[in-house]
Amino acid sequence: MKIDLLTLFPAMAQGVLGESILGRAQRAGLVEIRVHQIRDYAKDKHHTVDDRPFGGGPGMVMKAEPLVDAIEHLRGEGKDRARVIYLTPEGVRLDQVKVRQLGKEHRRLLLVSGHYEGIDERVRQGWIDEEISVGDYVLSNGTLPALTLIDALVRLIPGVLGNEDSAGEDSFEGEGLLEGPQYTRPEDFRGMKVPGVLLSGHHAEVLKWQRSQAVARTKERREDLLDEKKQAGFTPAKEIKK
Repeated sequence: MKIDLLTLFPAMAQGVLGESILGRAQRAGLVEIRVHQIRDYAKDKHHTVDDRPFGGGPGMVMKAEPLVDAIEHLRGEGKDRARVIYLTPEGVRLDQVKVRQLGKEHRRLLLVSGHYEGIDERVRQGWIDEEISVGDYVLSNGTLPALTLIDALVRLIPGVLGNEDSAGEDSFEGEGLLEGPQYTRPEDFRGMKVPGVLLSGHHAEVLKWQRSQAVARTKERREDLLDEKKQAGFTPAKEIKK
């Protein structure tokens, strides 16, 4: 996979991209991630990327010219054309289903990080293929949401996590439930003991307990996810009682 990120804050992105799983994935050649400064595409001597909005109002709006020049320069053409995604609170809510869809259907992505009061609407109409939101809250710019999307995508690339089963056991994967509690050594920490079933060596019982705990935690913290499951015929009542 190849991912290009357009942002006004490259240093903010590069610090994250060089660490942990994202850094290792790039060094292993499993993904190519490039960060681009939007100001480099501004043609005036001050590298202006924003201006006051027509009609008045607070804040500034990112100009069309630098963004469009950057998008057209980076997105490619034909089969090599990248899908252009704008990170905005007004976009479709990002979830694991969407992450998997993007990873499966697109080998090249161009992520556009907005700032100020957003970008000129004409860019959205003519050059953006898709708009994505990471949640119902406001951040200072779109770089962190873009990094969130990048991290979610990269960890699904075969070979990135090493243990290919790891991603499938996370929250929102598999049946779409939250992940249940996890324990490691010591067995007794300040009087708090690991549940006996996890020490039993009985694989079927362990799996049964883990699923029941996942259902219970989902019911407690994200019952909306269970409501969606029930509409699809999922009936977790027995697991919740155990």
